[in-house]
Amino acid sequence: MNKSVLYALGAAALFGASTPFAKLLTGDMQPVLLAGLLYLGSGIGLTLARLVRDRGFEPSGLPRNEWPWLLGAIVFGGVVGPAALMFGLRTTGGATASLLLNLEAVLTALIAWVVFKENADKRIVWGMLAIVAGGVALGWPTGSSVKFSAIGPVLIGIACLCWAIDNNLTRKVSASDALFIAGIKGLIAGSVNTALAISMGAALPNVGTLSITMVVGFLGYGISLVLFVLALRGLGTARTGAYFSTAPFIGAAVALFVFPEMTSLAFWIAAGLMGLGVWLHLTEHHAHEHLHEVLEHEHEHAHDEHHQHAHASEASESGNHSHRHTHLPLKHTHPHYPDVHHRHVH
Repeated sequence: MNKSVLYALGAAALFGASTPFAKLLTGDMQPVLLAGLLYLGSGIGLTLARLVRDRGFEPSGLPRNEWPWLLGAIVFGGVVGPAALMFGLRTTGGATASLLLNLEAVLTALIAWVVFKENADKRIVWGMLAIVAGGVALGWPTGSSVKFSAIGPVLIGIACLCWAIDNNLTRKVSASDALFIAGIKGLIAGSVNTALAISMGAALPNVGTLSITMVVGFLGYGISLVLFVLALRGLGTARTGAYFSTAPFIGAAVALFVFPEMTSLAFWIAAGLMGLGVWLHLTEHHAHEHLHEVLEHEHEHAHDEHHQHAHASEASESGNHSHRHTHLPLKHTHPHYPDVHHRHVH
């Protein structure tokens, strides 16, 4: 299996499992504070990991023209999105919320296709339609309960839209250091949300709750985001979002064990439709003759058919390494995804 697919599934598993645990914590603290502490746990943990990896502080290496994309991703995905999710979880069941998060994949793909012109095969489109149908079945109003429960799903939908924008903006910087991208997002988003919550009168939780929150944030938001960025690099935005849409199923399974929730027929219909959509994404195959234009960038790579440049010494040509390099024009045919080397027009 393509390692980028494994990155995407790993990101989904960590984030999906974190959602029910985040719901457990919503009863103990104000939602904006919870979002802030989750991201602070992510940012602090990843920054320490980066310091250990680099044996001290090293510049990010992020090109100046990519900073606006990263800052936009932080605002939407790290500040607005998590706060909306935390408020939405207060009035939405954990299993239902986990499945509803599949809307992120749909919105991510729509923005990728319409705004950033990423290619869309029929199988991917049908898969997204199945996920949308599942979301409709899940959120279909029943009786008078809609007026009490609608606000939760709406807020979770807003969170999904924010993360969809975030995903597409992050794709623009995905060739850079994933540990730095995820770490700086956690530090900035966590600091902003935490400061905002405290200014609104929120109080920090006890040491035990604080520690649990930071660990959940490090795993479910930090490590998950690092893997997601690596997947974006290899799969493109829409397909990474499709694989990531397995997260709600993991979250729903965890929620059914953590919370004493009853599942309805609509829940299982939605699960079936969303499962069909994910299966269509996982079995998609894309291959055609394509032309690589001249491209200069920097990322970790090994020498393969797309990396045939020369080095000063033979020793530096073996294994994975990172440096700025130029791709010469190349026309060929092989199965591929819209990764950092295959973002051509269809």
